[in-house]
Amino acid sequence: MRKLADIVFDQNPLILNAAQSVEEGCRRMSEQRVGSALVCNDAGRLVGIFTGRDAVCRVLALRKDAARCSLAEAMTPDPITLSPDQSAVDALRLMWDGGFRHVPLVNKAGRILGVVSRGDFSGLELSHHEDERELWEHMR
Repeated sequence: MRKLADIVFDQNPLILNAAQSVEEGCRRMSEQRVGSALVCNDAGRLVGIFTGRDAVCRVLALRKDAARCSLAEAMTPDPITLSPDQSAVDALRLMWDGGFRHVPLVNKAGRILGVVSRGDFSGLELSHHEDERELWEHMR
């Protein structure tokens, strides 16, 4: 089974500052064709993740002005992260259990390495996770 480090080995994740606007975040996500942006404070520490779902549910649906709303207001704060030495199935389990599609990868020193999303996984990994879920359902 692949390690997460193998998936993000050459990734250049979109990292934005918490003070930037939602409008800017959405524009940059569109330009880079990604579904999420990692949000950092001025010290470069991960403080949140901003996704298209955040834009819809926390800004557009509430009729907030995306140009005036900061990423800090709209992001999911303190996201759960994974280590690069964890497996693809670990990430799939976490995504399934947590109901989300993007997970930041951070090393032990706190350095951001990338983001994995559901689309990053192969059919074999998805199949393995599906088999595991079915087994757990039968055990209930």
